[in-house]
Amino acid sequence: MFTGDRSGDLLIACMHAAGLANQPTSVSADDGLLLLGTRVTAPVHCAPPDNKPTPTERDTCRHWLTAELTLLAPTLRAIVVLGAWGWQALLPALSESGWAIPKPKPKFAHGTQIELAPATPGRSPIQLFGAYHPSQQNTFTGRLTPAMLEEVLTNAAHAAGLPGHRR
Repeated sequence: MFTGDRSGDLLIACMHAAGLANQPTSVSADDGLLLLGTRVTAPVHCAPPDNKPTPTERDTCRHWLTAELTLLAPTLRAIVVLGAWGWQALLPALSESGWAIPKPKPKFAHGTQIELAPATPGRSPIQLFGAYHPSQQNTFTGRLTPAMLEEVLTNAAHAAGLPGHRR
């Protein structure tokens, strides 16, 4: 979903630097990009007007994200959330798919790391990481640098115990 735009250019380059992608660029669906132990998803899979989904669209589509998390549960160990909007979308989906969300709900911040305990038998704890979205608004202003994003991705890879990333 990030292929072919500047956000994706930064994200894929940082994923490659963190050992989560086989190449530093992605320009088309058939360019050979392989994600390593990683999956990219979104709380809303359509392209709404001005690429700005509404809270209603986010909440209406949540069942798809919940289903995806449920399917991934046996191997899911870490999640990196890009942006506060994604954070707000993910917390209820995690709750519905078997993880305990602390109260008060954890607030989004770049570099945040929180362990979520399972609320459903058979689930493992997961590490939740916050990162600023790699939008041009964040990268052109210096709010997010490649080094900042790479650090969060590397920490998540370590937390997930991916090969070559174990501590």
